[in-house]
Amino acid sequence: MQLRAPKVGGGYRLIVEPRRVTDVLESWRPTSVELSDKLTLLPVARWARRAGVGSVLFSHERLSDMFAMRTGLDTTSKVSIALLNRIPVRSFDTIVVTSGYAEDEFTNAAAGADCPMVRVPLGVDLSTFRPAPPAPRDAGPLRLTHFGRLSREKSPHLAVRTAVELHRRGVPVHLDVYGDGPHLSELVDLAGDAPVTFHGFIDGRRDSARHVAAADISLSVCPSETFGLAVLEAPAAGTPVVTADRGGARELVDATSGAWGRPNPSSLADAVLDLAARPESVRRTGARARAEQFPWSATVDSMLAVHESVTRRVLVA
Repeated sequence: MQLRAPKVGGGYRLIVEPRRVTDVLESWRPTSVELSDKLTLLPVARWARRAGVGSVLFSHERLSDMFAMRTGLDTTSKVSIALLNRIPVRSFDTIVVTSGYAEDEFTNAAAGADCPMVRVPLGVDLSTFRPAPPAPRDAGPLRLTHFGRLSREKSPHLAVRTAVELHRRGVPVHLDVYGDGPHLSELVDLAGDAPVTFHGFIDGRRDSARHVAAADISLSVCPSETFGLAVLEAPAAGTPVVTADRGGARELVDATSGAWGRPNPSSLADAVLDLAARPESVRRTGARARAEQFPWSATVDSMLAVHESVTRRVLVA
């Protein structure tokens, strides 16, 4: 079922009338509900508590990072968001996070409200995203790729700047950028005469898998990702990842599946060169092995257990 939701900044949609959601839930009579909106859908969590329905907040982002990236107010945002996070921990029966980085934002508030937190890593489609069959290739530039929405919170600017930095150093390199978003024109200007190609949105997971498998290294450099599905899709396709040295993505990338650097072009360019110096077979084998530790089946089983737990707790109460 779809509900009316107007577009807001960056092409996202926002449900401004939570009553429409609760009206649907009244007719469905669920035993538990799962939300990923920390603030605007809080009335749904309150409805669930009144109706004796278990509620789960699936936290997909850190509000402190999102606020800081959009306003540039880093220190003050931490104080403000810490106060805001007291609201969801008192409204939901359980909070699910995908990484230690995501969990850290809620730790103090959740402990104060006695709200359980469960860490559930996401998974990757290991069947669709697979390494390409080995094939000879002519000597050529190092093939980099970046997959993701071209919006500031995904840090595509940092990926492009990393390629520009490598080009400035005289490294033969080519960056393929897949995705669309509100900052495309900025990124084109940023790339300048560096070898960067913007392909736009790729409609089809198999096409995405084929493109990422053809790259030598994937740039998933956002320092504020709480997880990063694209981070896992690249290793599943046998392509190692360079990422920032903090954030949820860093928890996914180990020494066998990629490299990391400080979230600036120079440090990330160094990480690209360090990773490229490893034998290709070692890079690709290690990347795939790391991705195989995150099947979607494990995520599904964990989330079913979370919903069973909140349902049982509400019934007992």
